[in-house]
Amino acid sequence: MSGFLAGLCVAVLPVLALGVWLGRRTARAKSLAGLGTPVEHATFETLHTASLAAPPLRSGLTEETARKSARKLRSLLGTDALCLTDRGQVLVWDGDGAHHRTEIMERLAGSLETGRGEAFRLTCDSLDCSVRWAVVAPLTVDDRVHGALVACAPRESAVLVRAAGEVARWVSVQLELADLDQSRTRLIEAEIKALRAQISPHFIFNSLAVIASFVRTDPERARELLLEFADFTRYSFRRHGDFTTLAEELHAIDHYLALVRARFGDRLSVTLQIAPEVLPVTLPFLCLQPLVENAVKHGLEGKAVPSGKCRIQITAQDAGAEALVVIEDDGAGMDPGLLRRILAREVSPSGGIGLSNVDDRLRQVYGDDHGLVIETAPGAGMKITVRLPKYQPGVHSAGRLTRE
Repeated sequence: MSGFLAGLCVAVLPVLALGVWLGRRTARAKSLAGLGTPVEHATFETLHTASLAAPPLRSGLTEETARKSARKLRSLLGTDALCLTDRGQVLVWDGDGAHHRTEIMERLAGSLETGRGEAFRLTCDSLDCSVRWAVVAPLTVDDRVHGALVACAPRESAVLVRAAGEVARWVSVQLELADLDQSRTRLIEAEIKALRAQISPHFIFNSLAVIASFVRTDPERARELLLEFADFTRYSFRRHGDFTTLAEELHAIDHYLALVRARFGDRLSVTLQIAPEVLPVTLPFLCLQPLVENAVKHGLEGKAVPSGKCRIQITAQDAGAEALVVIEDDGAGMDPGLLRRILAREVSPSGGIGLSNVDDRLRQVYGDDHGLVIETAPGAGMKITVRLPKYQPGVHSAGRLTRE
């Protein structure tokens, strides 16, 4: 869907460049003949101006985004004035004739209801006002009218009507992409909430029970474990950011494993091999911890292993443009057919929600090529490989997911 919209956006702009703008800018382009033909220069200038207007609109239609994009949009149309509205008010007026705000909103009622554009003559007693004609082009996303783009000029112009319609359709594409980004962000937030809800109550109860068991026999040990528990839960239930760093995620895993070791003692052996250069890599929040919890569950709390012990190995290596993270255990393993059904969310046995959740979020952020790679068989343990691009547009540990 996003690819189609991006293609539509690219297709619309050259049409605009070759229409209204070409006639207005040909004279200027002749003086810059060394940069290309007048047509090529007009096309480039239009695309450049549109690219500057797009980023604010990709955050939705608000007073702030309208203010940041209005001047660029007016430059595209070459009009004396331009305003952007939502369904209830003028968000921004750029150019002459701002005193027409009330008249514009009164005339918009029909267009906002029907989603059809219109052009009309403005009434004005001011002899100095250069704005006499208005063209209304609704901003529509999924058959819902979000507002309107209104271009104002000194006189009636059929060319302006067509150009305003094209620019409004381009703005609508940006708003639709904003809707998709917001829906995607809400989906990721829902996935994180689901993952937090899945944090095993048994793990919490067992951890508190282990801490309580040390209160009398080893108070200092109990205090240390209580701090580990507090740090782990504080990280798991933090409220800011969809992303974290590999260093922070591994730190949370260390708290988790400290609590597990306190319960199982030498039955659990964990080896970590982490390349320091990959520690700053950004990844989706709570992406690796559920995989380690899955390894513990199937290694110690699942089917009994012959030795009664479980070995878990966690490695993070530098692989050029990616960080390669591998979590491997020698536990009970799983039937590959059942695993495929878990990842497809056809079944959700204990521990399955975490795997499918992480797999879905990795694909949402990095694309389908970056889903979990899992090798397993009954009695053969499990090896999970995660490929994390070091640099991904819109992925920042201090903020939320955005599209650039």
